[in-house]
Amino acid sequence: MNSNDLRKLFPALGRKVYGKNLVYFDNAATSQRPQSVLDMWDNLAVNSNANIHRAVHKMADEATEAYEQARSCVRDFINADSASEIVFTSGTTASINLVASSFGERFVGEGDEILVSECEHHSDIVPWQLLCQRRKAVLKVIPVSDSGMLEIGKIPELCTPRTRIAAVTHISNVLGIVNPVEEIVRICHSKGVKVLVDGAQGIVHAKVDVRKLDCDFYAFSGHKIYAAPGTGVLYGKKELLEEMPPYMGGGEMVGTVRFSGTTYAGLPLKFEAGTQNFTGMSTLKPALELAAEMASDTELMSEMDGVKDFMYSKLQSVPGLVLFGTSGDSEGRIPLFSFCIDGVHHEDLALVLDKMGIATRSGQMCAEPLMDRFGVTGMLRISLAPYNTMEEAVYFMKSLDRAVAMLRQDKN
Repeated sequence: MNSNDLRKLFPALGRKVYGKNLVYFDNAATSQRPQSVLDMWDNLAVNSNANIHRAVHKMADEATEAYEQARSCVRDFINADSASEIVFTSGTTASINLVASSFGERFVGEGDEILVSECEHHSDIVPWQLLCQRRKAVLKVIPVSDSGMLEIGKIPELCTPRTRIAAVTHISNVLGIVNPVEEIVRICHSKGVKVLVDGAQGIVHAKVDVRKLDCDFYAFSGHKIYAAPGTGVLYGKKELLEEMPPYMGGGEMVGTVRFSGTTYAGLPLKFEAGTQNFTGMSTLKPALELAAEMASDTELMSEMDGVKDFMYSKLQSVPGLVLFGTSGDSEGRIPLFSFCIDGVHHEDLALVLDKMGIATRSGQMCAEPLMDRFGVTGMLRISLAPYNTMEEAVYFMKSLDRAVAMLRQDKN
C-alpha cells in the first residue's frame, strides 16, 4: 500500500476547499476518519443504539460487545497486561484529569511535589496546577533546551522524597521531538516517583508498549488516531487503579448503593460512570486495526519518512524561517513542524494557506509556557499523516513561498 492507496480509504481527503484539492496538514489536532470507522459509527448508531452493560435485550448486547471488543483491541495495541487496566474516557484531557484527581486524592498531600515538563500541552499542566491548589502541593518543571530537547539530566535533582508523580509528553505537539520516555520512567522510578505519559501524539507515531515503557499511566485520544471524537483511553497499572478512588459517581461504577454507604464496581468500570460514548468508543477497533496495518507496511512508512525528510530540509532553507525543535536531523522526530517567519504573522499565513486549500494550525497550540520559553506569541504548525503525499508536500512549499511573498508585499 502507498499513500495514494491509503487516501482512498478516507472520504474527506477527496474534497475541495475554495476550489482547490484539500491538503490536510492539521493531523496533530485531529486526524481524518477512514470509511471503516464511519461504517462502524453509523451501524451502531442506527442498528444497535442501546445502553451498554445494563439491559439484556439484543441491541444492548450488540452495543456492549462492540464496546468491550474495542477495549480488548486497545489492550493488545499497547500491550497492557489486562483489559481491566484500560479505562475509557472522552479523551487525553479527561484521562489526565482523572489521574490528577484520583491519584492526587489518594497519594498527594500538603508539601508534596508534582513534576511536569516545559513542553507540555495545557491539558498536562492545568490539571496538576488545580491539584496543587487543592492539596497545597508544589509544581516543578523540567526545562527544555534551545533545540527543543528535554533536559532530562536535571530530573534526578528535581525529584525529592516529596515528589509523587511526573507527567511528561511522549511527543511534543509543538516540537515534534520523540522524548526518551523509557529513560525518563527509569530515572523517576529510581527515585520512587510515578510517571504519567501524555500519549496524544505518541500513540499515533510511536510503537507503544506500556509494559516495556513501564509507565504507570498512559493517556491518549481516539480522534487523533482515526477514531471518533469524544473517545479516549487511560491505561493505568492495576495496583494503582485499585488504590485510587473513583473520579465520578453514578450509574455502572457501583457495586451496591445504600444510604449507609456505597461500594464500587471492579476495574475498569469503577472509573466509567454514566452512559458512555459507546458508538464512538467502539470505533477504536477499526481505527487501531488500520493504524497497525499502516505501521507494519514498510512501503508506506518509507514513503512517510521521505516526505518528512523533504519537509525538514526544505523548511530550514526558507529565508527568515525559524523552525522549533531542531535537535540533530529528522531522525527522532515525527512529521510535525512548527515555525515562525520574520515579518509574517502566523495567523495571517494560516488564513492565506487556507485559501490555497491547505489546512494548518496557527497560534499557541495549547502550549503557552513553551511559547514563552521561545519568546514568541504563536507559531504555524503543519502535521502530516501517512496519507499525506510528496505531491502535497511540494505544493505546500510552493504555496508557502507564494503566501509569504503576498503578505510581505501587503505590508510594503
